[in-house]
Amino acid sequence: MIALPLTHSWPLFERDRQFELGSIVDGACEHLVAALSSAGPIAGIGRWECDLLDNSLTWSPPVYGLFGLPRTIQPLRTEVLPLYTEESRALMEQLRAYAIRHRRGFTLDAQLRPTDGGQRWMRLVAAPVIEHGRVVRLQGLKRDVSVQPR
Repeated sequence: MIALPLTHSWPLFERDRQFELGSIVDGACEHLVAALSSAGPIAGIGRWECDLLDNSLTWSPPVYGLFGLPRTIQPLRTEVLPLYTEESRALMEQLRAYAIRHRRGFTLDAQLRPTDGGQRWMRLVAAPVIEHGRVVRLQGLKRDVSVQPR
């Protein structure tokens, strides 16, 4: 039996539980985000953010590594999307649109084709950031989960 990649939409009140990334790091999202910001990479987990006004991306160093991109560039969403396999990109876009429209977080195991060659699986955990009643950003964590169950 072939295991399908993880895809899951969840309400924002589950944010703390979902950002534990499967019990890799315990505690609330804020503690994890603070740890990632101050202590640097933890177990290959990287932070990311997408500003919905201009689709600009902000990544921590481990995310650059996942995509095989140099840390000296400013990643553009339009240039990064082709690095997802077609199926993973379609699933991500569906979950992303749903997250923005319904103010829900999501988790997705996505297959990448990094610029440095090969393929890998990445777990993407995302949550909308709401300001003045509007979703203005998506933010979350990305982690290499290349060993995918078969």
